Formats: sequence, structure tokens, C-alpha cells
Amino acid sequence: MHVSDNPHLRSQVHLLRTVINRARLVWRLMRDPRVPGYLKALPVAILIYLALPVDLLPDIAPLLGQVDDLGVLIVGIESFIALCPSEVVEEHLRQIEGRARPSRTTSETIEGEWRLKE
Repeated sequence: MHVSDNPHLRSQVHLLRTVINRARLVWRLMRDPRVPGYLKALPVAILIYLALPVDLLPDIAPLLGQVDDLGVLIVGIESFIALCPSEVVEEHLRQIEGRARPSRTTSETIEGEWRLKE
């Protein structure tokens, strides 16, 4: 059976690919110097919240306590992406989706002179 033959499996593969691409986008944005430092604090705060044993909804019912963690993760990551400069987000999305090669900006170019010594 091929993935394209099963619509349920195809949707699961699409969801997994979306989650992986979002994680890659956040990683790239965190490393990009064009994204302000105060915005980069948001994903860090999300990770700290997830690591701490404090829940918005107590774990009274099974899975209910994990739902608030998932909600914080989704809302936080999507907010971080939405707050980043749109041109930077679009550039990284194109690179992740394979539509463009990484651009070399002038900040990556080192100007200088050289000479050959014999």
C-alpha cells in the first residue's frame, strides 16, 4: 500500500511534514540575526513552561492536563512566527520548501584586499 492510496495515512503524513517544517522554521528564525532578540524569548519561555510542573489546567482528567500544554505550544509558536518580520519568515519558508537557495546577503560578504607573496 502506498501513502497516496490511503487518505487517512496521507493526512497523517501531511500533518507530520507540517509539524517538522514548523520546527525547522522556528529553529531558523531563532538563529537569524534579523529577528529581534525580544521575540526570540517567546520560544524559550514556551520551553520553560513545558518543562515546569505547573499546568494551567490540573491533571484531573486523563489527557486534559496535556491539552493546555499543547495549546500553549501551538499558540506560542504560531505567535512567534506571526510576530517575526514577514520577509524573513517568507525567505525561510521558501528555503525549507526547496523553492529557493539560501541568499548571500552583504552582511555575509567580507570585503578585503589580497596579494600573493612569493
